[in-house]
Amino acid sequence: MERVFSRVATFAVALLVATAGLGLWIGDLHGQTDPHLLRWGTVHRLSGVLAALLVVLVNSMAVTYFIGTGRWCREVVETYGLDGGYIERSRTLKRRAFPFAMLGMLAVVAIVALGGAADPASGRPGTQEWVTPHLVGALTLVALIAWLFQAQRPTMRRQHELIEEVLADVRAIRAARGLDVET
Repeated sequence: MERVFSRVATFAVALLVATAGLGLWIGDLHGQTDPHLLRWGTVHRLSGVLAALLVVLVNSMAVTYFIGTGRWCREVVETYGLDGGYIERSRTLKRRAFPFAMLGMLAVVAIVALGGAADPASGRPGTQEWVTPHLVGALTLVALIAWLFQAQRPTMRRQHELIEEVLADVRAIRAARGLDVET
């Protein structure tokens, strides 16, 4: 899971960076009338929405992974009468990872909110005042999101190691009982 997570997270960060680069290339759209440039503004907004959805997806993958493997761990420990410490270790890992995932989702929501506040296409007055906060906030929060993705990886690795330990105990029990042992 860590490898899949890393690849999708890298793609999400690359899309965020590309969207930020596009926004920097376009510049401030306030007062612009060139339809070609305004079309690029639409591309920037749409790529931002796609990037935001992808960031939420990646963080949701992490949350789902810990919920699913935590439940699996509990059921296997109870079924085979294994050490209950496995369940507690799994819970601890989930509790460590969850804040990073939630913060990543909230960070991308903040970028979108700042972008919406700065968008001249909204027709609201005062949007020009939000251009710089959107720029600074987006660049800062993209860096934060990249860091949050990296912060989740070691916890995923430890959860995978925990699963391997549980599987090793299950294999030993099954072998001792003369049952099939999957390798």
